Amino acid sequence: MSFSLSRDFSSSALLDAHGWDSGWDADFAPYAAQGLVPGRVIRVDRGQCDVATPEGVVRADTAFVTPHDPLRVVCTGDWAAVDPEGASDPRYVRACLPRRTAFARSTSSKRSEGQILAANVDHAVITVSLAVELDLGRIERFLALAWESGAQPTIVLSKADLVPDPVGLSYLVEDVETVAPGVQVLPVSSTTGEGLDVLAATVAGGTTVLLGVSGAGKSTLANVLVGHDVMTVQAARDVDGKGRHTTTTRNLFVLPGGGVLIDTPGLRGVGLWDAETGVGQVFSEIEDLAGKCRFPDCAHEAEPGCAVLAAVDDGTLSVRRLESFRKLLRENQRLVAKTDARLRNEIRKDWKRKGDAGRAAMEFKRSGRLR
Repeated sequence: MSFSLSRDFSSSALLDAHGWDSGWDADFAPYAAQGLVPGRVIRVDRGQCDVATPEGVVRADTAFVTPHDPLRVVCTGDWAAVDPEGASDPRYVRACLPRRTAFARSTSSKRSEGQILAANVDHAVITVSLAVELDLGRIERFLALAWESGAQPTIVLSKADLVPDPVGLSYLVEDVETVAPGVQVLPVSSTTGEGLDVLAATVAGGTTVLLGVSGAGKSTLANVLVGHDVMTVQAARDVDGKGRHTTTTRNLFVLPGGGVLIDTPGLRGVGLWDAETGVGQVFSEIEDLAGKCRFPDCAHEAEPGCAVLAAVDDGTLSVRRLESFRKLLRENQRLVAKTDARLRNEIRKDWKRKGDAGRAAMEFKRSGRLR
Protein backbone atom coordinates (compact mmCIF):
# COMPACT_ATOMS: atom_id res chain seq x y z
CA MET A 1 0.00 0.00 0.00
CA SER A 2 1.50 3.35 -1.06
CA PHE A 3 0.45 6.78 0.10
CA SER A 4 -0.07 9.68 -2.26
CA LEU A 5 0.84 13.19 -1.20
CA SER A 6 -1.97 15.26 0.25
CA ARG A 7 -1.09 18.24 -2.00
CA ASP A 8 0.38 18.75 -5.47
CA PHE A 9 4.00 19.84 -5.43
CA SER A 10 6.55 20.53 -8.07
CA SER A 11 9.55 18.24 -7.81
CA SER A 12 11.64 21.02 -6.24
CA ALA A 13 9.00 21.78 -3.60
CA LEU A 14 8.15 18.20 -2.79
CA LEU A 15 11.22 17.58 -0.63
CA ASP A 16 10.80 20.98 1.04
CA ALA A 17 7.26 20.01 2.04
CA HIS A 18 8.69 16.96 3.79
CA GLY A 19 11.26 18.99 5.75
CA TRP A 20 14.24 19.24 3.40
CA ASP A 21 16.63 22.10 4.24
CA SER A 22 20.16 23.28 3.53
CA GLY A 23 21.55 21.01 6.26
CA TRP A 24 20.09 17.89 4.68
CA ASP A 25 21.27 19.14 1.29
CA ALA A 26 24.84 19.36 2.59
CA ASP A 27 24.63 15.91 4.19
CA PHE A 28 23.36 14.44 0.95
CA ALA A 29 26.11 15.90 -1.25
CA PRO A 30 28.32 12.72 -1.26
CA TYR A 31 25.32 10.61 -2.36
CA ALA A 32 24.31 13.13 -5.02
CA ALA A 33 27.80 12.72 -6.49
CA GLN A 34 26.99 9.00 -6.82
CA GLY A 35 23.84 9.74 -8.79
CA LEU A 36 21.48 8.74 -5.96
CA VAL A 37 18.14 10.43 -5.28
CA PRO A 38 17.15 12.03 -1.94
CA GLY A 39 13.86 11.20 -0.27
CA ARG A 40 12.08 10.92 3.05
CA VAL A 41 10.80 7.60 4.32
CA ILE A 42 7.05 7.89 4.84
CA ARG A 43 6.26 4.24 5.64
CA VAL A 44 8.15 0.98 6.28
CA ASP A 45 6.79 -2.55 6.17
CA ARG A 46 8.26 -6.01 5.55
CA GLY A 47 11.69 -4.88 4.44
CA GLN A 48 10.41 -2.27 2.02
CA CYS A 49 9.49 1.37 2.34
CA ASP A 50 7.64 4.19 0.61
CA VAL A 51 9.93 7.17 0.01
CA ALA A 52 8.87 10.70 -1.01
CA THR A 53 11.38 11.79 -3.67
CA PRO A 54 11.46 14.65 -6.21
CA GLU A 55 9.86 12.28 -8.74
CA GLY A 56 7.02 11.28 -6.39
CA VAL A 57 6.50 8.46 -3.89
CA VAL A 58 8.56 5.42 -4.84
CA ARG A 59 8.78 1.92 -3.40
CA ALA A 60 12.27 0.83 -2.31
CA ASP A 61 13.88 -2.21 -0.73
CA THR A 62 15.87 -1.75 2.50
CA ALA A 63 18.08 -4.85 2.17
CA PHE A 64 21.27 -2.79 1.75
CA VAL A 65 20.73 -0.88 5.02
CA THR A 66 19.58 -3.60 7.43
CA PRO A 67 22.19 -3.52 10.23
CA HIS A 68 22.45 -5.83 13.23
CA ASP A 69 21.58 -2.90 15.51
CA PRO A 70 17.76 -2.60 15.54
CA LEU A 71 18.12 1.11 16.30
CA ARG A 72 19.77 1.65 12.92
CA VAL A 73 17.12 0.07 10.70
CA VAL A 74 15.33 2.27 8.18
CA CYS A 75 12.52 4.08 9.99
CA THR A 76 9.67 6.43 9.17
CA GLY A 77 11.10 9.96 9.18
CA ASP A 78 14.56 8.97 7.92
CA TRP A 79 16.13 10.81 5.01
CA ALA A 80 17.41 8.28 2.52
CA ALA A 81 19.60 7.97 -0.57
CA VAL A 82 17.67 5.93 -3.14
CA ASP A 83 18.51 4.44 -6.52
CA PRO A 84 17.47 6.68 -9.42
CA GLU A 85 14.65 5.54 -11.66
CA GLY A 86 15.69 2.67 -13.89
CA ALA A 87 18.88 1.90 -11.96
CA SER A 88 17.64 -1.41 -10.60
CA ASP A 89 14.53 -3.48 -10.14
CA PRO A 90 13.62 -3.32 -7.34
CA ARG A 91 15.02 0.05 -6.37
CA TYR A 92 17.05 0.12 -3.15
CA VAL A 93 17.68 2.48 -0.27
CA ARG A 94 21.47 2.68 -0.36
CA ALA A 95 22.00 4.76 2.81
CA CYS A 96 20.26 6.91 5.41
CA LEU A 97 21.49 10.35 6.42
CA PRO A 98 22.60 10.80 10.05
CA ARG A 99 19.56 11.39 12.27
CA ARG A 100 19.13 14.67 14.10
CA THR A 101 16.78 13.11 16.64
CA ALA A 102 15.45 9.61 17.23
CA PHE A 103 12.53 8.42 19.34
CA ALA A 104 13.39 4.97 20.76
CA ARG A 105 12.05 2.62 23.41
CA SER A 106 13.06 -0.79 24.72
CA THR A 107 11.23 -3.79 23.34
CA SER A 108 9.22 -6.19 25.47
CA SER A 109 11.63 -9.02 24.61
CA LYS A 110 14.16 -10.33 27.12
CA ARG A 111 17.03 -9.52 24.76
CA SER A 112 17.18 -5.87 25.87
CA GLU A 113 16.86 -4.53 22.36
CA GLY A 114 15.92 -1.00 21.47
CA GLN A 115 13.22 -0.16 18.95
CA ILE A 116 13.28 2.99 16.87
CA LEU A 117 9.80 4.53 16.57
CA ALA A 118 10.40 7.67 14.52
CA ALA A 119 13.38 9.64 13.22
CA ASN A 120 14.19 13.32 12.80
CA VAL A 121 11.29 14.47 14.99
CA ASP A 122 10.95 18.05 16.28
CA HIS A 123 7.72 17.74 18.28
CA ALA A 124 6.32 14.78 20.22
CA VAL A 125 2.57 15.00 20.88
CA ILE A 126 1.73 12.62 23.73
CA THR A 127 -1.98 11.84 23.42
CA VAL A 128 -3.82 10.97 26.65
CA SER A 129 -7.51 10.09 26.61
CA LEU A 130 -9.82 11.69 29.17
CA ALA A 131 -12.24 8.78 28.67
CA VAL A 132 -10.28 6.83 31.27
CA GLU A 133 -8.57 7.66 34.56
CA LEU A 134 -5.28 9.51 34.17
CA ASP A 135 -2.16 7.38 34.52
CA LEU A 136 0.44 9.91 35.63
CA GLY A 137 3.19 7.30 35.75
CA ARG A 138 2.66 6.42 32.10
CA ILE A 139 2.70 10.10 31.15
CA GLU A 140 6.05 10.46 32.92
CA ARG A 141 7.41 7.51 30.91
CA PHE A 142 6.32 9.02 27.61
CA LEU A 143 7.83 12.35 28.62
CA ALA A 144 11.17 10.75 29.52
CA LEU A 145 11.40 9.11 26.09
CA ALA A 146 10.34 12.33 24.36
CA TRP A 147 12.90 14.49 26.14
CA GLU A 148 15.61 11.89 25.56
CA SER A 149 14.84 11.84 21.84
CA GLY A 150 15.63 15.53 21.48
CA ALA A 151 12.04 16.45 20.56
CA GLN A 152 9.90 19.05 22.32
CA PRO A 153 6.94 17.27 23.98
CA THR A 154 3.37 18.49 24.13
CA ILE A 155 0.64 16.65 26.05
CA VAL A 156 -2.78 16.54 24.41
CA LEU A 157 -5.70 15.54 26.64
CA SER A 158 -8.02 14.13 23.99
CA LYS A 159 -11.80 13.64 24.20
CA ALA A 160 -12.09 16.73 26.41
CA ASP A 161 -15.81 16.88 25.56
CA LEU A 162 -16.28 13.92 27.92
CA VAL A 163 -15.46 16.28 30.81
CA PRO A 164 -18.10 19.01 30.36
CA ASP A 165 -17.42 20.65 33.73
CA PRO A 166 -14.81 23.39 33.13
CA VAL A 167 -13.65 23.25 36.74
CA GLY A 168 -13.20 19.49 36.64
CA LEU A 169 -11.29 19.78 33.36
CA SER A 170 -9.02 22.45 34.83
CA TYR A 171 -8.18 20.14 37.74
CA LEU A 172 -7.21 17.36 35.31
CA VAL A 173 -4.99 19.75 33.38
CA GLU A 174 -3.39 20.87 36.62
CA ASP A 175 -2.73 17.25 37.65
CA VAL A 176 -0.89 16.62 34.40
CA GLU A 177 1.02 19.89 34.59
CA THR A 178 2.46 18.81 37.96
CA VAL A 179 4.22 15.86 36.28
CA ALA A 180 5.18 17.75 33.14
CA PRO A 181 7.32 20.77 34.03
CA GLY A 182 8.01 22.98 31.03
CA VAL A 183 5.51 21.13 28.83
CA GLN A 184 2.34 22.51 27.23
CA VAL A 185 -0.78 20.60 28.35
CA LEU A 186 -3.65 21.08 25.93
CA PRO A 187 -7.24 19.79 26.29
CA VAL A 188 -8.54 18.88 22.83
CA SER A 189 -11.84 17.61 21.43
CA SER A 190 -12.22 16.41 17.86
CA THR A 191 -15.99 16.54 18.44
CA THR A 192 -16.34 20.17 19.56
CA GLY A 193 -13.12 21.53 18.04
CA GLU A 194 -11.76 22.67 21.41
CA GLY A 195 -8.00 23.22 21.33
CA LEU A 196 -7.55 22.08 17.73
CA ASP A 197 -6.48 25.51 16.44
CA VAL A 198 -3.79 25.71 19.13
CA LEU A 199 -2.61 22.18 18.36
CA ALA A 200 -2.48 22.89 14.62
CA ALA A 201 -0.36 25.97 15.28
CA THR A 202 1.93 23.96 17.58
CA VAL A 203 2.68 21.30 14.96
CA ALA A 204 2.93 23.65 11.96
CA GLY A 205 6.51 23.46 10.72
CA GLY A 206 8.96 20.72 11.54
CA THR A 207 8.14 17.05 12.10
CA THR A 208 5.63 15.93 14.72
CA VAL A 209 5.10 12.39 16.00
CA LEU A 210 1.82 11.32 17.63
CA LEU A 211 2.32 8.98 20.59
CA GLY A 212 -0.01 7.24 23.00
CA VAL A 213 -1.73 3.99 23.89
CA SER A 214 -4.43 2.35 21.77
CA GLY A 215 -7.72 4.20 22.03
CA ALA A 216 -6.13 7.53 22.96
CA GLY A 217 -7.49 9.18 19.81
CA LYS A 218 -4.29 9.58 17.78
CA SER A 219 -5.81 8.50 14.46
CA THR A 220 -8.73 10.90 14.89
CA LEU A 221 -6.29 13.73 15.59
CA ALA A 222 -4.22 12.73 12.56
CA ASN A 223 -7.30 12.96 10.32
CA VAL A 224 -8.20 16.39 11.71
CA LEU A 225 -4.67 17.78 11.37
CA VAL A 226 -4.13 16.43 7.84
CA GLY A 227 -7.53 17.74 6.79
CA HIS A 228 -9.09 14.50 5.51
CA ASP A 229 -9.40 10.86 6.52
CA VAL A 230 -5.97 9.30 6.16
CA MET A 231 -6.33 6.86 9.07
CA THR A 232 -9.10 4.41 9.94
CA VAL A 233 -10.74 5.12 13.31
CA GLN A 234 -12.21 2.47 15.61
CA ALA A 235 -14.29 3.00 18.72
CA ALA A 236 -12.75 2.36 22.13
CA ARG A 237 -14.37 -0.21 24.41
CA ASP A 238 -16.93 1.33 26.73
CA VAL A 239 -15.91 -0.88 29.65
CA ASP A 240 -12.38 0.44 29.99
CA GLY A 241 -11.81 2.98 27.23
CA LYS A 242 -9.15 0.82 25.57
CA GLY A 243 -8.89 0.65 21.82
CA ARG A 244 -7.73 -1.84 19.26
CA HIS A 245 -4.72 -1.10 17.07
CA THR A 246 -6.17 1.21 14.41
CA THR A 247 -2.68 2.10 13.16
CA THR A 248 -0.38 -0.84 12.46
CA THR A 249 2.51 1.00 10.80
CA ARG A 250 4.16 4.39 11.25
CA ASN A 251 2.93 6.74 8.53
CA LEU A 252 4.15 10.20 7.58
CA PHE A 253 1.80 12.82 6.14
CA VAL A 254 2.27 16.37 4.88
CA LEU A 255 0.21 18.89 6.87
CA PRO A 256 -1.78 21.60 5.05
CA GLY A 257 -0.43 24.27 7.40
CA GLY A 258 3.18 23.22 6.86
CA GLY A 259 5.26 20.53 8.48
CA VAL A 260 4.73 16.78 8.55
CA LEU A 261 3.03 14.37 10.93
CA ILE A 262 4.02 10.81 11.88
CA ASP A 263 1.22 8.68 13.30
CA THR A 264 2.31 5.61 15.27
CA PRO A 265 0.58 2.44 16.47
CA GLY A 266 -0.69 2.48 20.05
CA LEU A 267 2.05 1.46 22.46
CA ARG A 268 1.14 -1.26 24.95
CA GLY A 269 4.45 -0.89 26.75
CA VAL A 270 6.53 2.23 27.25
CA GLY A 271 9.94 0.86 28.15
CA LEU A 272 12.82 3.25 28.65
CA TRP A 273 15.89 3.02 26.45
CA ASP A 274 19.00 4.74 27.86
CA ALA A 275 16.88 7.69 28.96
CA GLU A 276 18.68 9.02 32.05
CA THR A 277 18.78 12.57 30.70
CA GLY A 278 15.09 12.39 29.79
CA VAL A 279 14.18 11.13 33.27
CA GLY A 280 16.13 14.02 34.76
CA GLN A 281 14.15 16.53 32.69
CA VAL A 282 10.80 14.99 33.62
CA PHE A 283 11.70 15.20 37.31
CA SER A 284 13.55 18.50 37.11
CA GLU A 285 12.28 19.64 40.52
CA ILE A 286 13.87 16.57 42.13
CA GLU A 287 17.10 17.20 40.25
CA ASP A 288 17.08 20.79 41.58
CA LEU A 289 16.47 19.59 45.14
CA ALA A 290 19.24 17.00 44.83
CA GLY A 291 21.70 19.82 44.29
CA LYS A 292 20.92 21.04 47.82
CA CYS A 293 21.54 17.69 49.56
CA ARG A 294 24.37 17.52 52.09
CA PHE A 295 26.12 14.73 50.20
CA PRO A 296 26.73 14.92 46.42
CA ASP A 297 26.08 11.17 46.01
CA CYS A 298 22.88 11.25 48.08
CA ALA A 299 20.50 8.43 47.08
CA HIS A 300 17.50 10.20 48.70
CA GLU A 301 16.67 7.19 50.84
CA ALA A 302 17.72 7.78 54.44
CA GLU A 303 20.74 10.07 54.28
CA PRO A 304 20.98 12.99 56.72
CA GLY A 305 20.64 16.41 55.16
CA CYS A 306 18.68 15.11 52.15
CA ALA A 307 16.79 18.03 50.61
CA VAL A 308 14.60 15.66 48.58
CA LEU A 309 13.33 13.80 51.65
CA ALA A 310 12.86 17.13 53.44
CA ALA A 311 10.61 18.26 50.57
CA VAL A 312 8.56 15.09 50.97
CA ASP A 313 8.24 15.71 54.70
CA ASP A 314 7.03 19.30 54.27
CA GLY A 315 4.62 18.34 51.47
CA THR A 316 6.25 20.24 48.60
CA LEU A 317 7.14 16.96 46.87
CA SER A 318 4.70 14.06 46.66
CA VAL A 319 5.68 10.56 47.69
CA ARG A 320 4.21 9.25 44.40
CA ARG A 321 6.46 11.57 42.42
CA LEU A 322 9.61 10.47 44.27
CA GLU A 323 8.72 6.79 43.96
CA SER A 324 8.11 7.20 40.23
CA PHE A 325 11.49 8.94 39.86
CA ARG A 326 13.25 6.10 41.68
CA LYS A 327 11.42 3.47 39.63
CA LEU A 328 12.32 4.96 36.26
CA LEU A 329 15.95 5.50 37.26
CA ARG A 330 16.27 1.89 38.45
CA GLU A 331 14.62 0.58 35.30
CA ASN A 332 16.87 2.64 33.07
CA GLN A 333 19.97 1.64 35.01
CA ARG A 334 19.12 -2.06 34.75
CA LEU A 335 18.57 -1.76 31.02
CA VAL A 336 21.82 0.07 30.39
CA ALA A 337 23.69 -2.36 32.61
CA LYS A 338 22.62 -5.26 30.40
CA THR A 339 24.65 -3.79 27.55
CA ASP A 340 27.42 -2.12 29.59
CA ALA A 341 29.76 -4.47 31.46
CA ARG A 342 31.50 -1.64 33.33
CA LEU A 343 28.21 -0.29 34.67
CA ARG A 344 27.14 -3.84 35.57
CA ASN A 345 30.23 -4.21 37.76
CA GLU A 346 29.60 -0.83 39.39
CA ILE A 347 26.03 -1.83 40.23
CA ARG A 348 27.22 -5.12 41.76
CA LYS A 349 29.77 -3.25 43.86
CA ASP A 350 27.07 -0.80 44.99
CA TRP A 351 24.76 -3.68 45.96
CA LYS A 352 27.61 -5.33 47.89
CA ARG A 353 28.46 -2.06 49.64
CA LYS A 354 24.84 -1.52 50.67
CA GLY A 355 24.56 -5.14 51.77
CA ASP A 356 27.68 -4.84 53.93
CA ALA A 357 26.38 -1.61 55.45
CA GLY A 358 23.02 -3.23 56.20
CA ARG A 359 24.66 -6.22 57.87
CA ALA A 360 26.95 -3.96 59.91
CA ALA A 361 23.95 -1.95 61.10
CA MET A 362 22.15 -5.13 62.08
CA GLU A 363 25.17 -6.43 63.98
CA PHE A 364 25.43 -3.10 65.80
CA LYS A 365 21.78 -3.31 66.87
CA ARG A 366 22.20 -6.89 68.03
CA SER A 367 25.31 -6.10 70.05
CA GLY A 368 23.42 -3.26 71.73
CA ARG A 369 20.56 -5.56 72.72
CA LEU A 370 22.99 -8.16 74.14
CA ARG A 371 24.52 -5.71 76.56
